[in-house]
Amino acid sequence: MPRRTATLLASTLMLIALLCGGVLIPVPYAAMSPGPTVNTLGDHDGKPVLQITGRTTYPTSGHLNMTTVQVTGPDYRMNLFEAVYGWLDPNRAVVPHKTLYPEGQTAQQADQQNAEEFTQSQESAKVAALKQLNIPVATQTVVGAVVKDKPADGLLHAGDVIKAVDGKAVTQTGDVAKFVTRHKPGEKVVFTVIPAKDAAAAKQQGKRPEGPGKDVTLTTAADSGRAVVGIQAQADHIFPFHIDVKLADVGGPSAGLMFALGIVDKLSPGGNLTGGKFVAGTGTIDDQGNVGPIGGISMKTIGAREKGAEFFLTPKENCASAAKDTPSGLRLVKVGTIGDAVKALEKIRANDTAGLPSCSPAGRA
Repeated sequence: MPRRTATLLASTLMLIALLCGGVLIPVPYAAMSPGPTVNTLGDHDGKPVLQITGRTTYPTSGHLNMTTVQVTGPDYRMNLFEAVYGWLDPNRAVVPHKTLYPEGQTAQQADQQNAEEFTQSQESAKVAALKQLNIPVATQTVVGAVVKDKPADGLLHAGDVIKAVDGKAVTQTGDVAKFVTRHKPGEKVVFTVIPAKDAAAAKQQGKRPEGPGKDVTLTTAADSGRAVVGIQAQADHIFPFHIDVKLADVGGPSAGLMFALGIVDKLSPGGNLTGGKFVAGTGTIDDQGNVGPIGGISMKTIGAREKGAEFFLTPKENCASAAKDTPSGLRLVKVGTIGDAVKALEKIRANDTAGLPSCSPAGRA
């Protein structure tokens, strides 16, 4: 065989081997790309995203779009070619797999975590929105979860309202651990609770559950030398009217800010917040209205601009990253609280945008 032919054949075989290796060899990365955006003021799949009953709502216009990121699943194993393609594509981001999915987390666990975070973000969005509007929200402490084979297992249940421990009124969630840990392991502690069924019925009517409750006596166990009963106490809110978020196939906490703003807009009699403008955004939110950072900010700004957004409400912790490569025609607006966001929307509505707080790349003022 001529040397030239042999060299060509060897090169071809090597290329084929490399191609096969690129397809077959998995790499420890995951991909993100822009996901759907949904107007919290509008409809999704034929139903209003925000449904408010028992309270007067007001007309709105424009957009307050929540944004999402599409990610490869926890069980998906990217090959080398896909990773290289993602690194070269400005509309995709390739990140270490463990950034999105902690080591050892199953697909089911990831889905469960996302669903729980989404549910919690809705609750916090409602609380933050009503506080912004000075509408009172009652709070009570409930059993959030019971640890299997611990003293409370079978005696306390998720949803039980904790009125007192050892006769001392529980006024905030931290009281439960404080009162229990005053005991030594092996000592008895008395919980006064309203059963979950009765509490749920009262909450459905926007009321606190009434009655003295029932006493449940538990024998504490030891955990790292402390007395425990094996429950997780959490805050539960009682709203004066019903607010439902109708949005399936979305997970995680990052829509909290936009849900809250949508609720504020629908309940505000003084005119719509956006003035008809297309505003998108992202950010977690807590009960006090503080806006927190999220992942995949660059994918969210791309998705928002593709849908027509002119302004993007950006958590202040994400500002530097978002400003590195802002899509043309999209203005980033820095926010740290729901109050910041409402003030920014008021300026946008009034076309007074010169003083809007903006995002700058790291190292720039």
